[in-house]
Amino acid sequence: MNDWRLLLTRPAEESHALAATLAAQGVFSSSLPLLAIEALPEAVEQQVVLQQLAGYAAVIVISKPAARLLCQRLPQGWSPPAGQHWLAVGAATAQVLGERVANVSWPATAEDSEGLLQMPALQNALQAAEPRVLIVKGEGGREWLAQHLRARGVSVDYLCLYRRTLPHYPPGAVLARVQDEQLNGLLISSGQGLEHLLRLAADDWPLLAHLTLFVPSARVAALARAAGAQRVVDCHGASARAVLDVLEAQQAPVH
Repeated sequence: MNDWRLLLTRPAEESHALAATLAAQGVFSSSLPLLAIEALPEAVEQQVVLQQLAGYAAVIVISKPAARLLCQRLPQGWSPPAGQHWLAVGAATAQVLGERVANVSWPATAEDSEGLLQMPALQNALQAAEPRVLIVKGEGGREWLAQHLRARGVSVDYLCLYRRTLPHYPPGAVLARVQDEQLNGLLISSGQGLEHLLRLAADDWPLLAHLTLFVPSARVAALARAAGAQRVVDCHGASARAVLDVLEAQQAPVH
């Protein structure tokens, strides 16, 4: 595992935390955040959804930024009504939600949309008459989950609380970092992270596509392969534990 030298592309705060965890296990990493979190201004549409929060059979929170912003915007003293199910995409998101909401569930195996859909807690919530589900997230992404729920006759609403933007870097920044620090793996945490990687890499992508690309789900893995990535590894989650488990199981390439 110590032979891996990874480029971390998560938002700055998350990359810093992951880098510390990796360093403790002897894994070298270099951070080049390709996602910056920008909270959306509070709007009437958001306020209406929050006022109707008790009417949802389940509330699904997609990310840590979504969890943080939702906790900030919940009314003081608010608590979920009896029987309402709260689900998070992973343990880290659930931990943030736990500051305001008790009994948050998350997938025991794959921390992704597919894992969420299979959760017993969600299946129980969908037994309600004419169930409504709220997905709390950033702009874009997670359409797969909503589409599958709607195919089952579930009413799905979104509460979008932030957008992810691509920080400014000079052309060639990704390839330069990889070459300067002799990196042999790229780590992304979402489909939008992959999109930003491809956009920033631009004409350098063919020179980067041979590196091992660690992704959080089968869905993002399929997108990466379609984009030409030659060696894609599905971590089945975006947590530090999921990344470490995969690094331990995967042998770093020898150059």
